[in-house]
Amino acid sequence: MVPTLLAWDPAMARYDFGPQHPLHPVRLGLTMDLAGQLGVLDAAGVQVAAPSLAPDDLLELVHDPAYVAAVRVAPEPVHARLAARFGLGGSDNPVFARMHEAAALITGGTLDAARAVWGGPPRHAVAIAGGLHHAMPGAASGFCVYNDPAVAIAWLLSAGVDRVAYVDIDVHHGDGVQAAFYDDPRVLTISLHQSGHSLFPGTGFPEESGGPQAAGSAVNVALPAGTRDAGWLRAFSGVVPVLLRAFRPQVLVTQHGCDTHSLDPLADLELSVDGQRASYEALHTLAHDLCEGRWLACGGGGYALDAVVPRAWTQLLAIAAHHPLEPSEVLPVQWRAAAPERVRAATGLESVGSVNGMPRTLGDGASVRYRPWDAGDGDPDSPLDRAVARTRLEVLPLHGLDPSRDR
Repeated sequence: MVPTLLAWDPAMARYDFGPQHPLHPVRLGLTMDLAGQLGVLDAAGVQVAAPSLAPDDLLELVHDPAYVAAVRVAPEPVHARLAARFGLGGSDNPVFARMHEAAALITGGTLDAARAVWGGPPRHAVAIAGGLHHAMPGAASGFCVYNDPAVAIAWLLSAGVDRVAYVDIDVHHGDGVQAAFYDDPRVLTISLHQSGHSLFPGTGFPEESGGPQAAGSAVNVALPAGTRDAGWLRAFSGVVPVLLRAFRPQVLVTQHGCDTHSLDPLADLELSVDGQRASYEALHTLAHDLCEGRWLACGGGGYALDAVVPRAWTQLLAIAAHHPLEPSEVLPVQWRAAAPERVRAATGLESVGSVNGMPRTLGDGASVRYRPWDAGDGDPDSPLDRAVARTRLEVLPLHGLDPSRDR
């Protein structure tokens, strides 16, 4: 069996904005513990490898040298004013000790995953601590200091890859990755997210479709609040497969923020873990169909720290390891009992699992039946279908496709 790389070291949990910040690393420890107890980490072919820090020259494939220098010194009080100029400080991106090292380690993990996927023998690689997709070339944004997916994509291009596709299924628009490659025809970025009319970062509309040298290279599906599994998967089916097949990527990079879940406290989509799992399966299949299996999967957002993130990402790891788990798999009794207390001890707050009750199984028991998008069958009275149709009308012609015909 071709091996699967998992870039992980407990030191990656040092990317920590503080006990009550939404992006708390306890979610990573819970995920790795659950995956271990369910046998995913011991599956045939899985390699768990500790990454090294991304060096400055690779960070600077995307980030301004002045910004990297500011991140390095930001924890020193004397540099607070300098840090603020680069988006560092405040409630979203508070400064913490050795922030550069923590962020560079996460980026190093995603870089190691990219090297493995391109150079082999692993064809799949997962950077579960990565997916920090909001960071801009010269500024932190949205809990993200360094943009590890963008750095990994930039490295792939420098290594000779001609076409990289990036699919972002976080509830928030993947604005930082889009910005990094907006005028680069070698990179296709696709983001499905809650509309920026109702959610940070306020971007990601269909008309954001690429720069003058790369028309059609950015694809955005702005979903209405309240979208559930059937609508989300229908939107995915109407946009992602047809564009990936037209673009013919050599490597597929994906971001798997699981903050699309109905229990997530920061957003308003209504997916289940079962719907999220269906998206992982679809992307896995596309990687095999189009990229000879070259698939780099990153984590991302997700703020239901115990009740959602570990269950969703354990299934992502299992699919990437070719060791899929059934959604009906019962959670280990001790893990399930301990998870809310671990969140409470780490954050000082009641967890989603404490308030709503911890699920008993990996899945939510939801149906993932949906009506796939067929050209011309959109319902003009459906906000979801209107959103998909707008994206298709904007982007498909730029790829030589007819939005009224191609699926």
